[in-house]
Amino acid sequence: MNRITLDAITRQADAMAVDVFEIGLYKPAVDGTANEPEMLPRTWDKATLLKSVGWLKYQNSQGRNIYIRPKGEHALSLVDDLNAAALDRMKVQGFQPAIIVETSPGNFQAWLNHGRVLPKAESTAAARALAERFGGDRGAADWRHFGRLAGLTNRKQKYESHGMYPFVRLVEATGQPYSQRQSLVDTVHREIEVGRKERTLQSLSRPHVQAREPMSIEFFRAKPAYAGDNTKADLAYAVYALAHRVSESDVRQALGSRDLRHKGSEKRQEQYIERTVKKAYAALNCQGR
Repeated sequence: MNRITLDAITRQADAMAVDVFEIGLYKPAVDGTANEPEMLPRTWDKATLLKSVGWLKYQNSQGRNIYIRPKGEHALSLVDDLNAAALDRMKVQGFQPAIIVETSPGNFQAWLNHGRVLPKAESTAAARALAERFGGDRGAADWRHFGRLAGLTNRKQKYESHGMYPFVRLVEATGQPYSQRQSLVDTVHREIEVGRKERTLQSLSRPHVQAREPMSIEFFRAKPAYAGDNTKADLAYAVYALAHRVSESDVRQALGSRDLRHKGSEKRQEQYIERTVKKAYAALNCQGR
């Protein structure tokens, strides 16, 4: 096993300071082929992650991009698509990253530590506020976005040169909270509360207006465009529903609403639902640079 890769992954995992990680092994569609994008998910503690470095290296060599995020609610925000100047501004202004990863030459991701676990809404709002302030990718700013795992290669086709791909480099991994965290979190919390009050007042002032319900999974399964291919219809629904803030548990329940016995055992049926949800998130997420 390459000690440099193991060291980078160990340092990144230590700095993230969570008990359980979600690892995403993403293979994009290949131009000119019938292949579809594929996300292979794993949920591991740190010990399992480190034991699996050799397997991750192999999967990476076979064209998969390797991503990482904390499982469940956490204390981190990922800011994607930063340049070196933006990182300097972050440090000067008191937003020192806990982790900096160079995902391709001159392009960086920064994880910031808020010092405490944030609820999902506040976590997403904090990520968006940081992205806006420092010119990051707002489309990649949410509470559970994947970041790249250091020590492996960025397999995006645009970075390929003579069969070689750039390594994802761990630049810093202090793990420390940033000094302006209380100010940012307080501001985000106030904005969320103001938004909630405004929505409540609007709903009270217009009681006759009913919110439009998201389209059901049956709408997608009945669409002629899918020609009865329920697998494609399920994925289309999952992408649509998650984008329209339908809870993940409700999406999973909808996916299981048809007879899945042709998929095999109950475990295989659950795996089908899991794959569909992961593919939907992959379609919605900008998977790093």
